[in-house]
Amino acid sequence: MNEIRKTPEKPSLEFLYTSSVEVGPPLVVGDIGHAERRIIPITGGSFKGPRLAGRVLPGGADWQVIRRDGVAELEARYTLETDDGALIYVLNKGIRWGPKEVMERLARGEEVRPGEYYFRTRPVFETGVPAYQWLHRLIAVAAGERLPDKVIITAYALT
Repeated sequence: MNEIRKTPEKPSLEFLYTSSVEVGPPLVVGDIGHAERRIIPITGGSFKGPRLAGRVLPGGADWQVIRRDGVAELEARYTLETDDGALIYVLNKGIRWGPKEVMERLARGEEVRPGEYYFRTRPVFETGVPAYQWLHRLIAVAAGERLPDKVIITAYALT
């Protein structure tokens, strides 16, 4: 059979929104054998993009595992409320790592330029509101920046 195969189009990124997620002090669960467990409460915030904007509701958290090699495995769960009242659940998994001295500065609450460390996530969205069902049909990726009292997440749809 003489089949012609084409290479799929290279994916690109389409800007979804930038969020400013306010966080409280870490709750340190402690050494769990293979890593340290921390829980970072989410206390509020906001997000804005061309197709959705609103606020980050308090009550979520980022359940982190800090591995022995210094890599932070992140699993944040929180709720967005759009300006028109829609609720969107977000599960945002990812990793943050960098040179030991940079990660120590972040842990002390110092501001560190985002180019000094790697912070990437994969947000997944759920909502029952028809106007935002398009979020169920995309794969998103995000870049993060950790500041002393908040996290900046810029999310993109993978096209």
